[in-house]
Amino acid sequence: MILMPEVKMPRTIRDEADARDCLARAAASRQKRVDWAREHGIDGRSLYLWSLRLPTVEPPGELRLVELVAKPEPRPRGRYRVHVGALSVEVDDGFDDDVLRRLISVVASC
Repeated sequence: MILMPEVKMPRTIRDEADARDCLARAAASRQKRVDWAREHGIDGRSLYLWSLRLPTVEPPGELRLVELVAKPEPRPRGRYRVHVGALSVEVDDGFDDDVLRRLISVVASC
């Protein structure tokens, strides 16, 4: 009987999470994927095929999400002067129609 040395077969990638993890670690190592895979007992072909199926995986620390908040530029508010006879009422863009009617009524009654 001839005994052959046991050869450990590289493992295939199990699922998407495993693929993302392996691809990220390979990218972070700065090695060629095939070399990284061989060093870590991963089937290089399996890793390569997963890399084709998934969007690019950036090495940790190089991709950041930044929240952008846009503040609206303050607009100069328009000012308006309403004349009723010799009297006047001044309002800005945010005036309320009902309030203006009451003011004109009060001013007109003076």
